[in-house]
Amino acid sequence: MKPTLLLLALAAALCAQTPAPDTSDAAKLKATLDRQTAQLKDWPNLNRYRADNAKVAPLAAGEERVVFMGDSITDGWGRRYGKFFTGKPYINRGISGQTTPQMLLRFRADVIDLHPKVVVILAGTNDISGNTGPMTLEETEANLMSMAELARANGIRVVLSALLPTCDYIRPQTERRPNEKIRELNTWMRGYAAGTGAVYLDYFTPSLDDQQVLKKELTYDGLHPNEAGYEVMGPLAQKAIDAALAK
Repeated sequence: MKPTLLLLALAAALCAQTPAPDTSDAAKLKATLDRQTAQLKDWPNLNRYRADNAKVAPLAAGEERVVFMGDSITDGWGRRYGKFFTGKPYINRGISGQTTPQMLLRFRADVIDLHPKVVVILAGTNDISGNTGPMTLEETEANLMSMAELARANGIRVVLSALLPTCDYIRPQTERRPNEKIRELNTWMRGYAAGTGAVYLDYFTPSLDDQQVLKKELTYDGLHPNEAGYEVMGPLAQKAIDAALAK
């Protein structure tokens, strides 16, 4: 066989043996790239609630409006599991996966400009897991303080929510979000709230089992609440809101 024909035959054999590119992998890669590009263009995700914020009516006389600022645990409340305070003038401004620096950047648009009487802040678990890069607890505390100070400067009462514990019963969660770190941040929040007139909302203690981790029956993945989890959280949040309004 001539050299040229031999090369063509070898090339044909190699092509026959090489699997075709997995189009599903390419689609996943493109989706990841698109998501990361969008995040770079709008890191705090100000666009998420821009249209919704524009539709919020001016505060009515006597209206006790409350904004919930947070991550996926807030975002999923009433959207994935649980009922989000039916009939109450409460506004959900959670965004899944967010950390405290992202929330701080959108705090004016998603909280202050809506003129609530109270803001309920639940944030920090994604800081501990490093969702937007490594962070110290002190850096998280500084961002929580900044949000609380912005709220107070605008006449908004502050509720600081303890982070929920995690567990490994369903999926491994405690390695990225150790309960020791969560407990340490919660302890700081309790002290800061007491010293500044904020209300401390303790989700942590009622959610613990006898192994000192998140109760299996309150979660679908060891991190996020399920229907039963939000049923525990709802009355606790309302009690904290009532306490803040009474101040």
